[in-house]
Amino acid sequence: MKTIYNARHSEHAAQHEFFRGEKVEAFEKPARADFVLDAIRDANFGEVIAPTPFPDSVVTRVHTERYVNFIRGAHDEHLALGGTGDAFPSVWSIRGMRSDVEPKNFAARMGLYSFDSGTPLTPGAYAVARAGADCALTGAALLSSGEASAFVLTRPPGHHSGSDFFGGYCFLNNAAIAAQSLLDNGCKRVAILDVDYHHGNGTQEIFYSRNDVFFASIHADPATDYPFFLGNADERGAGAGVGFNLNLPLAQGASPDVWFSALDVATQRIEAFRPDVLIVSLGVDTYEGDPISHFKLRTREDYPRIGAAVAKLRLPTLFVLEGGYGVREIGANVIATLGGFSS
Repeated sequence: MKTIYNARHSEHAAQHEFFRGEKVEAFEKPARADFVLDAIRDANFGEVIAPTPFPDSVVTRVHTERYVNFIRGAHDEHLALGGTGDAFPSVWSIRGMRSDVEPKNFAARMGLYSFDSGTPLTPGAYAVARAGADCALTGAALLSSGEASAFVLTRPPGHHSGSDFFGGYCFLNNAAIAAQSLLDNGCKRVAILDVDYHHGNGTQEIFYSRNDVFFASIHADPATDYPFFLGNADERGAGAGVGFNLNLPLAQGASPDVWFSALDVATQRIEAFRPDVLIVSLGVDTYEGDPISHFKLRTREDYPRIGAAVAKLRLPTLFVLEGGYGVREIGANVIATLGGFSS
C-alpha cells in the first residue's frame, strides 16, 4: 500500500485553540502526522510518495468558489487589518440570518464560513489544506489506475469541512474531494465509511441529497459530543439521497463490542450499495486514551479488526487520515488498522 504524504503539513501549526471556553494548547498539531509517518517507516509499510498537483477546478467540484477564495486569502487579510497570530471567528450567521450575501467585513466573513471558535486559521492553513487535497486526489488517481489501496497521510483533517464552511480543525474535505474525483473519472458509486469518534458533518452535508455516494458514520452521539448539530440516526438523506446516509451514533464510553456491532451494520449497508470504491475516513480518536474522546478501542486488539472488516468488502480502498489526538499512540493505531487491512 502506498502512502501519499503531505510534507508541508508542519506549516500549519496553531499556537492555541479554544476548548470549552478556555484557551488551551492546540490538540491538532504537527506531531500527529509525524508519529504516523514514523510508524509507517518503522513497519516498512510500503512506499511513501509525494502528491501530484491538481488544479483548483477539481477542489471546487466539492467546495464553492467563494469559500475557497476566502480561505485562500483570509490570513493575509487578517494581518492587513492589524491582526496578529492565528485568526479566529467571533460572530456567526445563524437561523433567520442571511448567508447568500457575502459581507465585506472580514469578521463577518470569518463567521459566515465557519461554525466554531476552535479552528485556528494559521498563516499556512490554506496552503497545507490544499496540499492535503492534492494528496487525496493522488490517492484517488492511484485507485483509478488500478491500485487496490492507498493511504493519505495529511493534516489538518477534512471531514468536518462542508461545501462552504470550515470547523473541527478542517478546511477542505479530503474524503469528499477524492470521492468526487473518482466519480468524475468513471466510478458510478462511491461509499465513504467514517470511523472517527466525531461525526463527519461536512461529508454528510456535501452528499446528503445524492444517491451516487453512500455515507456511513459511526460516532459519538451528537446529543453529548461535537459537532452536536448533525449526526442523528434519523438523518437518512434528502431528495434523491434518501436512504444513502447512515448515522450510527453511540453513547460515550461505548465498548469495543458495541462499536464493532455498529461497524457490522455499516459494512452490510455498504455491501448492499455495491460501490465501485470505498473511502475510509480514518479517525483513530476512538482510542481509549484519546484526550478529547470517550470510546474504548485498543491498539492491538481492536484496530486490526477494523482493517480486516474493511478488507472483507473486497473493494479498492482509500484510507484518509482524520482525527486522533493521543499523539504518540496515533501512529500505532493507524498502522494497526492498515496492517489488519493488508494481512
